[in-house]
Amino acid sequence: VQLQASGGGLVQPGGSLRLSCAASGGIFSIGTVNWYRQAPGKQRELVAFINSAGRPNYSDSVKGRFTISRDNAKNTVYLQMNYLKPEDTAVYYCNAIVVGSDHVLRNYWGQGTQVTVSS
Repeated sequence: VQLQASGGGLVQPGGSLRLSCAASGGIFSIGTVNWYRQAPGKQRELVAFINSAGRPNYSDSVKGRFTISRDNAKNTVYLQMNYLKPEDTAVYYCNAIVVGSDHVLRNYWGQGTQVTVSS
């Protein structure tokens, strides 16, 4: 199983980006998927997560601006980021609990995608 995070880039303050986290490989089911971010010199921060039933949760720092969603048919989770601020600049990582085709539950990380908010 692999997680591929994509969609990062450079955007001006107030702009939007949509990140994707696509899972591939021998997948039986995907449980909770988390988006974390890590800015230079700071600890990794949990930004949002969505459980297998599609219920989202957000950190206070992004609530009202970010939306997490999932497309189970595509094994993909999205993070729509609106009204971006310079303090949102970080490397964003997705993390997922996946039950593989061997019916073993494992924790996987994507490779990270850079988001830079700057004028």
